[in-house]
Amino acid sequence: MAIIRELRGDKPVVGDRTFLAETAALIGTVEIGEDCSIWYGAVLRADVGAIRIGNFSNVQDNAILHATFGESECIIGEYVSIGHGANVHGCVIGNDVIIGMGAIVMDNTIIPDGTIIAAGAVVPANQKLEPGIYAGIPAKKIKDGSEAIRAKAHENAAHYLEYKTWYE
Repeated sequence: MAIIRELRGDKPVVGDRTFLAETAALIGTVEIGEDCSIWYGAVLRADVGAIRIGNFSNVQDNAILHATFGESECIIGEYVSIGHGANVHGCVIGNDVIIGMGAIVMDNTIIPDGTIIAAGAVVPANQKLEPGIYAGIPAKKIKDGSEAIRAKAHENAAHYLEYKTWYE
């Protein structure tokens, strides 16, 4: 069973049909929507700022979600995939988004709907991106947003709706 820890009176809330891997950790003010999946080694530590995840999203193995005390919360939309080993810190992520493996997204950054952050990219604090594909350190837009990009991100998250059923 996943680590689900109440902290300072705040207990994580998990939506229906959400899969929590046995080694996932949810601490404090965490709210997870329906039909999500939180995979092995993922840490959602909402001790200094809330973490809210919309329906149909997934947080893959060894990803970390956190925030900065008094400055940020971590808000994740619907049909979002947060890749293996990603670090998502106190930012707002729209719907139909992929945060690639090992990517870092910092405080008070806004990632809009239909955006892909490439594996290993670093998005500095206080950015307001436009839809598209971003890569590099620091992350730069390499392709403008499109319905095809949004559909790809949506489809990626939809695959995890099937994968989680293999473990339930």
